[in-house]
Amino acid sequence: MKAVWKGTVIAESENVLKLEGFYYFPIESIKKQYLKESGYTTYCPWKGTASFYDLQVHEEINKDALWYYPTPKSRASFIKNFIGIWKGIVTLE
Repeated sequence: MKAVWKGTVIAESENVLKLEGFYYFPIESIKKQYLKESGYTTYCPWKGTASFYDLQVHEEINKDALWYYPTPKSRASFIKNFIGIWKGIVTLE
């Protein structure tokens, strides 16, 4: 599966998780040159605290487009080292 934004592939992997309607790509499959730490966080009762990245491609920025759980709760330990991508922001192929 590929994640594409503004005509640029930002992630590609055969090992993609689908959780709560969102796709999570392995961290090593993400092209990190397009990511900027946003400083934004959210909290999920069963997954823990999520940290976000802005996505920047061709001088265009998509605020808080990707997120990850640096220290997920034990029930969600399987998403450690995966990055979620918002639906509608990227084209998934």
